[in-house]
Amino acid sequence: MKAARLHAYGDLADIEIENIEKPEPGPDEVLIRVVSVSVNPLDRKLVQGILDDFFPLSFPYTLGTDFAGIVERSGPLATRWHPGDQVIARANPVQGGAFAEYAVVPATHIASAPANLTLEEASALPTVAGTAWQALMEVANLRSGQTVLIHAGAGGVGSIAVQLARIAGARVIATASSSGIDLVRQLGADHVINYQVEDFSDRLQDVDVVLDTVGGDTQQKSFAVLRPGGFLASIVSPPNKALAKAHDVTASYVFHETVGTRLHLIAGLCEAGSLQVIIDRKFPLVETGAAMAYLAEGHTKGKVLLVP
Repeated sequence: MKAARLHAYGDLADIEIENIEKPEPGPDEVLIRVVSVSVNPLDRKLVQGILDDFFPLSFPYTLGTDFAGIVERSGPLATRWHPGDQVIARANPVQGGAFAEYAVVPATHIASAPANLTLEEASALPTVAGTAWQALMEVANLRSGQTVLIHAGAGGVGSIAVQLARIAGARVIATASSSGIDLVRQLGADHVINYQVEDFSDRLQDVDVVLDTVGGDTQQKSFAVLRPGGFLASIVSPPNKALAKAHDVTASYVFHETVGTRLHLIAGLCEAGSLQVIIDRKFPLVETGAAMAYLAEGHTKGKVLLVP
């Protein structure tokens, strides 16, 4: 099978498309024929070795975590899944393996694909939807009637977070730019701030929850818009604890962990018509480097996909 492989830490030019043996599932694993793969910022960080302390890779390494596909074969402890089942899955980043024609994942990291989505659409869900859910619902404990500020509301995580917050009954404010402004409004944001012409920190106050998907100055400024006792959840970098204390707020770095039950709940929201998946662009597997470079430009709306 074809796979996008890395033989040492480096950069996008070091990714090679190779022919390798199809993997075999272990007792509690499932072999899946990959139909579509989602590209995440995490993928480039893994290539560069930036996250080696958290995700030490063994080489050669097949890239990719998020995907959707069709079950080929299950191990003896994973018989919940049958050949022909359409599923979404997320591989452990240390294991990788999704940027390929076939991938093996633990049965606990799989959910049935939403029946009303194509497998390409469904492949966009695992990391971004799981991250948004974990950050807003489990870490920040967002509740109906609260006000939440979501940075980069047109992005992969942001576009899902806007919808989840709306479903939860929160008042949703988001930052976006250009054509992303209309998209975020369509997804249910009550107010959208064009970050190219307005400084959100001059406009907002008494926000209950901030979801930081940007980091840097955006994260630093976000402390000032929170009410005392508010919550900042960042998915990009650990927040400054001194600033959090100075503003009398709680701040947390959300390190996404795959939970199968969470994937099932997200799939259910899609089937209920409550959650919309936004696809920016699709690339063939042989253009893995180009897809990752395009995502790194930082102007995507929704998700970038690879199609083996």
